[in-house]
Amino acid sequence: MKGKHIVIVGPAHPLRGGLATFNERLVRELAKENTVTLLSFKLQYPGFLFPGQTQFTDEPAPEGLHIDTALNSVNPFNWISVGRKYKKLRPDLIIFRYWMPFFGPCFGTFARIVKQNRHTKVVCIADNIIPHERRFFDKPFNAYFLPVLDGAVTMSRKVLQDLEDLNFNKPKLYNPHPLYDNFGDALPCELALQELGLPADGRYLLFFGFIRRYKGLDLLLSAMADEKVKQTGAKLIVAGEFYEDAAPYHAQIEQLGLADRVILKTEFIPNSKVPLYFSAADLVVQPYRSATQSGVSQVAYHFNKPMVITDVGGLAESVPDGKVGFVVAPEPAAIADGIARFFNENKAAEFIGNMEEAKAPFSWEVLVDGLEKVGLG
Repeated sequence: MKGKHIVIVGPAHPLRGGLATFNERLVRELAKENTVTLLSFKLQYPGFLFPGQTQFTDEPAPEGLHIDTALNSVNPFNWISVGRKYKKLRPDLIIFRYWMPFFGPCFGTFARIVKQNRHTKVVCIADNIIPHERRFFDKPFNAYFLPVLDGAVTMSRKVLQDLEDLNFNKPKLYNPHPLYDNFGDALPCELALQELGLPADGRYLLFFGFIRRYKGLDLLLSAMADEKVKQTGAKLIVAGEFYEDAAPYHAQIEQLGLADRVILKTEFIPNSKVPLYFSAADLVVQPYRSATQSGVSQVAYHFNKPMVITDVGGLAESVPDGKVGFVVAPEPAAIADGIARFFNENKAAEFIGNMEEAKAPFSWEVLVDGLEKVGLG
């Protein structure tokens, strides 16, 4: 794409999290040869629907980005007024980040109004179509949003299949989640551990990201109690905010006698701290019960960190088994086996050596080409 006016609709600063980080990185890629606006929310979720402590970051705004903080996800009058504004602006392409059907009415109404100009094309990057935690409104909200699209890009084959199952007959393609290359360089491991207040002579696993049942932290805690993992001497760093009741996890740690082997950093991890946690880790573990794709894998790739992931959803599409990590069943014993194999077979150097080749397909340029293909033909 060259010389186009493009609008990306989704979270951006001062909203926090992986979606905002992704969107801001995509803007920088598109803005190399286009004019790009990031249309974000002045209200993303009503407070009672948001499970974390806050939706906002206190980090400084990214420099050089045009962010229009205008959408209210639950106010139809707002959808109409913002839609009319962008109808007049006549962008060539609007790209929605669609990660849950909750946003279907807002996005669908906005898009219908904009498309009255008979010029703007509308596509989405579909993180999820069928959400991990289903709600009664998922089907009708999807049914309202999806028909307005001119095309879609998915970041897992599972989501592409979900679109097929819903008879979405517009142009669509699978493009793997690009590499998160906007966190800066890795730190020396010893320095990262020092900053985190951890002994430099230890072995460390990392569970990273917000904590909900589908992400399987309880499975990983059970694996930590397995004798095979105990013998490796590895400790687990849990870095991320609880998005559900923390009490069962604390009880499990107590019951399994893991208090001295699990390091809880259970607050939101700002982007500036991400390099610390990945630089400190020997192995990143994603013990998910269900998944589509994972940005955590792409952060691990950026920092050249081997992985143990579960064989659910689209996770295994980006982590070839036995090359940069192990793909295991979503069960404590299998997760424990993967962790033990990594240390007992001294796989670190081999897996790290394979990283450059394995992460080559995860390109922002390729994603931009895919968006152009489904949106502008």
